[in-house]
Formats: sequence, structure tokens, C-alpha cells
Amino acid sequence: MVSCNRTAARRVTTRRSPDLTLRVERYTGSPERWNEFVRSQNGWTHFHLHGWRNVMQHAMRHDTPYLVAIDDAAHDDQIVGVLPLVRVKSALFGHFLVSVPFLNYGGPLGSPSAITALAAYAAKMAADEGATVLELRSRHDLGAIPDFSVSHRKITVLLDSSGGSDALWKRLSSKLRSQIRRPQKEGVTVRIGADQLRPFYDVFAHHMRDLGTPVMPRRFFEEIAHEFGDDALFAVAYHNDKPIACGAGFTWGTGDASEFEITWASALRAYNRMSPNMLVYWELMKHVADRGVAIFNFGRCTPGGNTHKFKTQWGTVDQPLWWYERRAAGAATPSEGHGAAARGPEIWKRLPLPLANALGPRIIRFIP
Repeated sequence: MVSCNRTAARRVTTRRSPDLTLRVERYTGSPERWNEFVRSQNGWTHFHLHGWRNVMQHAMRHDTPYLVAIDDAAHDDQIVGVLPLVRVKSALFGHFLVSVPFLNYGGPLGSPSAITALAAYAAKMAADEGATVLELRSRHDLGAIPDFSVSHRKITVLLDSSGGSDALWKRLSSKLRSQIRRPQKEGVTVRIGADQLRPFYDVFAHHMRDLGTPVMPRRFFEEIAHEFGDDALFAVAYHNDKPIACGAGFTWGTGDASEFEITWASALRAYNRMSPNMLVYWELMKHVADRGVAIFNFGRCTPGGNTHKFKTQWGTVDQPLWWYERRAAGAATPSEGHGAAARGPEIWKRLPLPLANALGPRIIRFIP
């Protein structure tokens, strides 16, 4: 059940729907009830699911003030909106409230009045508790939310994967099909399954060091596998039984709205000439297309960057992301690369791999 501590809860009455009075509070009910509401909403994503609360708490040790909007006029405490919110706070980097950090989406879901109420509650929470950045990472346009600005600095890139892998293969250009065959001719093979988590992490951690980015803790991915089971896919490319490239992501939705997002992808630079990452992407496309998934999502990127160019070659469509923000004057997150953070990658690339892998998880948990 939703928390009954109404005295402690802030009440928010919206003017956009005068017949509806909303109560917003921290959610203390069951994961099943939260997920049932999430899956009933247009535009929901995997990252709205309640299981991410456990991942953030157990793997990243963050406070998770997940918020819910309740219709006080209903007799059964009807949920009309949710906002999965995570607090990322450290003396070194600052205090942020993000929905959802380390991931691409997770902004408020629900009726327009509920979305406004949830955002207002989160804004007051940020102001009261000294958070300098409040960021609601929405996949879609939520309309104007009072006192929030919108950033489109990131986009996601989508590919039609409907009709099965045979139909998808035929839609690829001859150049792309040739690039996929290249690693196959070199003897590269791809394995997909939960048993690929450890080799996935080995490649991922190495690649992150080479990019100059602290790596996520292994426990983060272990918690993901535990929470989400077959919804989470881990794929690894091998050459002579050595893992050399990898990818991981999530499936959600049904029918024409079903989707797979490859959230993380990496490859060892020593094997770039083989293009093993092309085969990882194709094998994941093939796997989900044959399971009936309609959309292959390449994940977020910066418009015009090299990663964006890689993704567009597959015949994709860009979709802008709607990240709603409230910031204190001059505030930014370290991941935006301002100030001292802009020099960090060049220093990190020079670290010995064991040292980078030891320090990275302790640092990245504070960089949303």
C-alpha cells in the first residue's frame, strides 16, 4: 500500500485539473503496484520499473525518494503518477536529484496534472535539501512544466526491427552487411546470455579506462541481472576464446511498442580492425527481432558526435530527449565535462588498468 503518513506528506493541489486534488509523497508500497501503473502508461520505459530502486540502493548506495501522486478523491488511493527519483550526493562533486541517474530515461509518468504535481514536489525537495541540480530525464515531450527548462543535448537513435531478423537483414545496406561479415570471416563469434556478465564486464572496464571514464562497479551489473532476469541481455564477442567486444541492454513493452535498448557497448582497441562491435550489434538485433521486438534502440548519444555517426549508418531515426531541469546558478553535473572534469579523461587514460578498475567504481557512483 502507499504510505499512510499523510501528515508528513506535502500536498500539492494542481490548477490544471480543478476537480482533482493530488497528494504527492514518497512511495512505500509494493513493487508490483508501482510496476502495474508504470506499464499502463504511454511512453514508459524499462528504467521506470521499481527494480531500479533496488539496483540504486544496493549497488550504488544512493537514497531513492521514489515519488507517487495519489488521487485523494478516490477511495482506493488511486495512483495517477510516479516519479523515480535518486539522490546522488558527495562532498567532492555536489548534490543532485536525478530521474534516473546513469541511465537515459525515467522522468515522471502519469496524467498532466500528476506530472506537474510531481515535478513541483521534486523542485521543493531539491530547494529544501540543497540539491543544486534537479534533472528529470524524460523520453518524450511532457509539455511545459513551470520553472523547468528543457535540454535536448542528448538524443536516442531508433531502428525498425519488426518482421524478424531476415526482414531486418534485407533492410540493411550492402555495405553494412559486408561490415558484419568481416568479423565473422576473422573467426569472431558472439554469445548472449546471463553467463556473459563477467566477460562483458572485463571488456567494458578496459574500454572505459581507454576512454578516460571511471567504470561502473561490477555489482551494478550483477544487481541488474538479479533484478531483471531475461529482460537484461549481455552479449560478448570472442576471438580465439578471448572476449574482445560486448554489449548489454534491456527489453520492454509489447507489440508495436516493444523495444530493446543497447545501453552499454564496448570493444578492445587492439581488435578494431576486425570490427567485432558490428557483429555484437547485429547479433543483438537478430536476437531481439526474432523474439518479436519492434524497435531496436541504440541508446543515447550527443548529436553529431562519432557515436551518433556510427548509429545513423544502420538506417536509423533520431529522437530528441526531453530532459527537464532546475539548477542553481552555475551548477552542472561532472558528466557534462565542465571545469576540472574536462581534464579528467586525459588523466584517467594514463592510469594502469588495475588501478583504474579499483578507483573507478568509487568515483562514478557520484557522477550521474
